Amino acid sequence: MAATPHGSTRRPDALTLEVVELIGEAVARFHAEYEEAAAAQSLTGAQARLLSLLSLEPLPMRRLARKLRCEPSNVTGIVDRLETRGLVERRPDPADRRVKVAAVTEEGRRTARALRDSLRFAREPLAGLSEPERVALRDALRRMVDASGE
Repeated sequence: MAATPHGSTRRPDALTLEVVELIGEAVARFHAEYEEAAAAQSLTGAQARLLSLLSLEPLPMRRLARKLRCEPSNVTGIVDRLETRGLVERRPDPADRRVKVAAVTEEGRRTARALRDSLRFAREPLAGLSEPERVALRDALRRMVDASGE
C-alpha cells in the first residue's frame, strides 16, 4: 500500500495494480525463457547468471555473491562447476594479488553470447517500441530500482 503524506496507507489504484501484474508477468516469462535458454547450454539458471555477469568483467567471489544475492560458498560451488567445464577461470586480482577473481574464458564468453542471443522474450517486444518509448521505459524502471534502495 502507498503511504499518504500523513503517514496512513491507502489501497493502490487500479492502474498501479495492473502495472504490478504486468511487471510480474514479464518477470515470470523472462525467468522461464532464461531457464530454458540456460538448459539449452547445459547450465543451471544460477550458472547462466554468473556467466553473464562475468562476461561483463572479472569479479571477486564476494562481489559475485552480493550481485547474485547468495552466500559466497554457493558462488564458489558454481564457479567450480563452470571452471571444470572451461567456461570460467580464477585469476589473481590485478589490484590486490591476494584476492582471486573469477573471469570468463573465451569459451565462456561464446556460451554467454549464445545464451543472450537466444533470449527473445524481451528483445522482440522491445524492438517494436520506438526509441522514445524504450527510453521512457528504461527511465521509469531505473527510477523504480533506485527508489527501492538496491
